[in-house]
Amino acid sequence: MEDLLELAVRLKPLFAVLVAVGISLIIAFAARVAANKAFRKVPGIRDVSVRARNPLRLVLSLIGIRIALGATAPGASWLPTLDYLLVVGLIGAVAWFGVVMLLIIEAMILTKYSTDTRDNRRLRRLKTQVILGRRIGIAVLITIAVAFVLLTIPEVRALGAGILASAGLLSIVAGLAVQGTLSNVFAGLQLAFTDAIRADDVVVVEGEWGTIEEITMTYVVVHIWDDRRLILPSTYFTTTPFQNWTRRQSAILGTVELDLDWRVPVGDLRAKLKETLAGTELWDGRTSVLQVTEAVNGLVRVRILVSAADSGTLFDLRCLIRETMVTYLQERHPDALPRQRWEEVSISNPAPETRAASPKLPLPRSSDTSDSQLFTGSIDAVERRQVFSGPGEEVFAEREENAGEDARR
Repeated sequence: MEDLLELAVRLKPLFAVLVAVGISLIIAFAARVAANKAFRKVPGIRDVSVRARNPLRLVLSLIGIRIALGATAPGASWLPTLDYLLVVGLIGAVAWFGVVMLLIIEAMILTKYSTDTRDNRRLRRLKTQVILGRRIGIAVLITIAVAFVLLTIPEVRALGAGILASAGLLSIVAGLAVQGTLSNVFAGLQLAFTDAIRADDVVVVEGEWGTIEEITMTYVVVHIWDDRRLILPSTYFTTTPFQNWTRRQSAILGTVELDLDWRVPVGDLRAKLKETLAGTELWDGRTSVLQVTEAVNGLVRVRILVSAADSGTLFDLRCLIRETMVTYLQERHPDALPRQRWEEVSISNPAPETRAASPKLPLPRSSDTSDSQLFTGSIDAVERRQVFSGPGEEVFAEREENAGEDARR
């Protein structure tokens, strides 16, 4: 009987630990059910909350084990060592739970917005800020967890007092050592919260066209159109000019230029352009202009300006127009294809009456100019002209007045 009692006393901490773990698992399950019910209107909350299941179980189990061992074996010789290990494990479990909670918050925020629209500027801005904020939060949590683990060691606590005493000198040395890294970190924060670039933005950097794939605290990854990745420091985007094609909207204009002979029928080309744009879904219906922008030397330059919903669609539309126009000229107007002409001149000048008269080539005339104006001739063209006409006379007058006042001062 005494042996059974002694065995029961020895096994009491083990039974208490098992009971504590069981209660912790029940509490974790109840907490997850309550969270799913409270946030049931959030899309995909059940799938997201699964991530927090294991870290929550671990945190509650470690807390329950500490309470159970403290109540059933307060004077055991092995308790201080085991309690220290439990404390270290609890710090790590809390940090793990905090990281998972940040991931859940990120997923909950991003799932509220739809990515079905082409011009999802608000989503891309939010995605950039949330992802960078989550990474900063994870870095802070890991740093705090490591600091708490180190503070559990008495020798490290004593060393910490000396470190704090010389914090001024150490901060100067550390600042000089990681000056480049810190500048990239602050540049990353500036990019995320000043809305200069966002995830999935279409940019042109270093002569390469691609999209912003990832923004971290120190570097930015650009996914180039041919599936290469261009990795640039965050300071590049705060110190170097670059093109952002989706800063305000994804719609964009593009040009197709053709060098042709002087006999090119511009009116027929304009009619063919209308027919081509009417038969494709790549054109968004905003802008279609065909103009002769150069007529010097032996060629005429025809410039076609069209618009599309985004840069990828515009590229395909430009290729379609270029191919269509080349095929049309080859089949219908071969005389309009570019060619070089020269005249053979003999050394001795022939008599005036023997000189062969140079043939006169008929040049087609273009009668349809209704869509040839980029800045005049239509409501859209007038609005476009107003955008590029400058600040206006009132602003210029105000500037002159301010300049006069500054001169008098």
